[in-house]
Amino acid sequence: MATGVLGVSRAQVLAYRFQAQQLDRSAVALGDLAVFDIGVQDAATYPAELAFAARLPEPPPADAYGPGKTLALTWSLRGAPYVHRRRDLDRIAAALWPLSEADAAGRLNETGPSVARAGIPALEQLALCVDAMHAVVAAPTAKGAASTAATQRIPAPLRRDCRPCGTRHISDSAMRSAALAAGLEIEPGTAPPVLLPRPKAKQARTPNLAALGGLAAAYLALLGPAGDGDVADYLGVRRADLASAWPASLVEVRVDGRSAWIPADRVEALQDAAPPDGVRLLGPFDPYLQARDRALLVPDTAWHKPLWPVLGRPGVVLVDGEVAGVWRPRAAGAKLTLKVEAFVPLSPRAWQQLDAEAERVAQVRGASSVAVARGGA
Repeated sequence: MATGVLGVSRAQVLAYRFQAQQLDRSAVALGDLAVFDIGVQDAATYPAELAFAARLPEPPPADAYGPGKTLALTWSLRGAPYVHRRRDLDRIAAALWPLSEADAAGRLNETGPSVARAGIPALEQLALCVDAMHAVVAAPTAKGAASTAATQRIPAPLRRDCRPCGTRHISDSAMRSAALAAGLEIEPGTAPPVLLPRPKAKQARTPNLAALGGLAAAYLALLGPAGDGDVADYLGVRRADLASAWPASLVEVRVDGRSAWIPADRVEALQDAAPPDGVRLLGPFDPYLQARDRALLVPDTAWHKPLWPVLGRPGVVLVDGEVAGVWRPRAAGAKLTLKVEAFVPLSPRAWQQLDAEAERVAQVRGASSVAVARGGA
């Protein structure tokens, strides 16, 4: 790690992240997006497509990722569905293989006592689940069918009570944690998810410190400067385990009195980033909002609850790089209304740009028209 500490302001950090994540629309095509270095979270509310639309000159086609495409959807970071470059999937699977028993237990949503009762180490439990998932998904398979088949292949102590099903089966956490390592992807737009085998996938079985370090460096390049706890939380790994893979070529930065890190080759970009300009309507899981230092992103803690509720996250209004409000969609047939709740007064220019961004949201959602309902400050 480099010696010396660089002091930067919060404004510089936000300007850097805005530019590093190409919210300035400097990218030309979908494949040019740097956010794929850490993945783009997806869900039923179009967050991945909205992330693309916020960064590109024009929103990409609705079928931009999936089987046969250069981008694929799979359960990866923290067991959540993410869109990644297909060519990166084996490397990400290796990066996310647990480095310790405690790490494996956490991914399986198990405790030390529950692992002890099973009589099978957590790392072995995960490997058994990977083998089972790989064996039962040889063709497109709905999640329920995969669960039933995989349950028959794992030892009884690994099965968990399911009150809705009235039976015991492989846990949801185990299925999600095992899927990427088992060489599986998800068919986009399916609910419940349909799992597919990835052609020529390599099954992960051992930790890969270089791959994990690469993911950590990618987070620091796109959401830095940041601390190791921020990176560990995003990747879903234990902070103590991440220490063994922590990137070497970093520069320490002080932001509002807090120590953080950024890759050495990004220091100049951090210092020279132009102030963000323009309005963006971000989806609820946009990479810009995935930063773990929420107090830096949004200093007013009164806004945290409406921004990050336990359930039903809204979209976010970003004005000149600052979070300025939230938005929620309401569809009536092919007509879409975006209800905007501004946290601060927005200028006429900002509202005009917001109306234009709403057209992008409508295009992503396949709506024929869109209206903006203004509210808040």
